[in-house]
Amino acid sequence: MPEHTSPDAPETGVRSLSLVALVRACRPRQWLKNALVFAAPAAAGVLGTVQGLLGALIAFVAFCLAAGGTYLLNDAADVEADRRHPRKRHRPIAAGLVSVRLAWIVGALLVVLAPVFAALSGDWRLPAVVVGYLVLTFAYTYWLKHEVVVDLVAVAGCHVIRAFAGAVAVDVPVTSWFLVVISLGSLQLVAGKREAELRAAGGGNSTRAILAAYTPGYLSGVRMMSSGAMIVTYCLWALNDHPGPFYGISIVPFLLIVLRHNLLVDRGVGEEPEELALRDRPTQVFVALLLVALAFGIYLP
Repeated sequence: MPEHTSPDAPETGVRSLSLVALVRACRPRQWLKNALVFAAPAAAGVLGTVQGLLGALIAFVAFCLAAGGTYLLNDAADVEADRRHPRKRHRPIAAGLVSVRLAWIVGALLVVLAPVFAALSGDWRLPAVVVGYLVLTFAYTYWLKHEVVVDLVAVAGCHVIRAFAGAVAVDVPVTSWFLVVISLGSLQLVAGKREAELRAAGGGNSTRAILAAYTPGYLSGVRMMSSGAMIVTYCLWALNDHPGPFYGISIVPFLLIVLRHNLLVDRGVGEEPEELALRDRPTQVFVALLLVALAFGIYLP
């Protein structure tokens, strides 16, 4: 007998592909940035407790929902510009795999769900921080990304908010050392990203209009200033009133991470900083060594 093929099979396949494309449009690789919410709980030594881990996970999921929603809304708004970009034109919305209307609907839904999910922490401050992140993100998308220098600080501020949310989620204090290191590190990454984008444009037209206001020398200077100040701040923190050798040892892999990032940006890599963490083996090794040294320093008596 001939094999019977269900008429619903093609439709099911299309739906599956659409769902995969929708998930891709949320840029799950970018969610790696949300791991910053674990920084403060880990530094405070509470990540090993059930309450601390649960609070950090709630913050992480809330920011993944917020990030996915804002990426959908941002790509829906920039769809025409993305279609003229050699790399961004392959994004699901720009490529036509996800309709602009669906992106607006799902993006808005995720944005609403993010602070609602954050409320599961039982502390009103975490939903408030998530809302603050969303406000800053939308302000960047529709206004701040067109303002020279301010756009750098705005993107870096989104990273700082993530790190601050982790502290709020588990109710631990945020030290000045922590905020300064996170702020400078975020500014280094953002400056490196813009520098790599500017070099990729080759001095020609770019879909990111603000790049025309920058020069490689300026962005390189911001990156080096940020990384230098961050190294000094981290060294002072690591060597200030910390018993045992592990905090001091952590300076070595920390320095290697910063130097490696600067080298890669100078080579023309760095448009997507999260890709460096996922693909660059030396960076992965240095990060692992840093985490091990800090874990020993924090959790060993």
